[in-house]
Amino acid sequence: MMRSFHVDSGAGIAGLAVREHERPTPGPGEVLVAVRAVSLSFRELMILRGTYVLPVRPDVVPVSDGVGVVVARGPGVDRPAEGERVAAAVFPYWRDGPLEPAYLAQLGGSLDGMLTEYAVLPAAALVPVPTHLSDEEAATLPCAAVTAWNALEGVRAGDVVLTLGSGGVSLFAVQFARLLGARVIATTGDPGKAARLAGLGAGDVVDRRTYPEWQLRVRALTDGRGVDRVVDVVGDLDRSLRSVALAGQVACVGFRSGERPAVDSGLLFAAGATVRPIAIGSRAHFVAMNRAIEANGLRPVIARVFPFDEAEAAFRHYESADPFGKVVITVP
Repeated sequence: MMRSFHVDSGAGIAGLAVREHERPTPGPGEVLVAVRAVSLSFRELMILRGTYVLPVRPDVVPVSDGVGVVVARGPGVDRPAEGERVAAAVFPYWRDGPLEPAYLAQLGGSLDGMLTEYAVLPAAALVPVPTHLSDEEAATLPCAAVTAWNALEGVRAGDVVLTLGSGGVSLFAVQFARLLGARVIATTGDPGKAARLAGLGAGDVVDRRTYPEWQLRVRALTDGRGVDRVVDVVGDLDRSLRSVALAGQVACVGFRSGERPAVDSGLLFAAGATVRPIAIGSRAHFVAMNRAIEANGLRPVIARVFPFDEAEAAFRHYESADPFGKVVITVP
């Protein structure tokens, strides 16, 4: 027997329910993974609140991010090997290239996710995880880290990258931008987090309480030029566009406030920049990112770890504590 959590979209954290099942058997092209750890991302709260933009199946096993060990393989599967430690792409059918409608099925949404003791997954969606990472660290990668890596695609050494806040995507973006040789400017609304952002690689940290019009401070820090890339996780496109350099790019990751602000077309034209929506990333993004993480010994930031039986407490902590780093749930 095995246990898994289930939830309906919009049911809230209180709607999480744990159930027992028979251990599943992988079919053709599938593998069975014994899950060791999962991590929470903002998309999980959106699903629980009923605000996620993609379809969510009823009674879904939630959470897209997890790591585990292959314990059985279905017919036709040669790789990964049994005993190999793996994670799955959040969009398991998006292997490479641009995102297309045929690839929109996602773990923890329209497909069962990782908050379970055993998960059946498409073998072709799996990637080996960096060997120097613990299970807890590796579980943080599929959503936030891949999103940050995708958002920084094309960034080169010497570029200037602006990150907003200290959520999971932003922390990975700071680390990856420094790894790529870029200068990083980070914003924060919490002065207590400034030193920690600097410790991850932010060369300048702009306190939004001191500079509510923080785009002006960003311009001043770049001698009026602006930044080459903005990783905007909050949807503040007005200030992001006023911060970006001509021919730069705003990587629009989402709208954490839940609001959908209107975009001034005149400002968009005047900025002379590209706004690129980011929908996590493909398996190819995941593989390239893991290669960079392993080559550079990068380690994710973890705020707190909860046991499987305290999954509801983990969600409540993630929702209310504004953690600096990822919230992880270990699986027995």
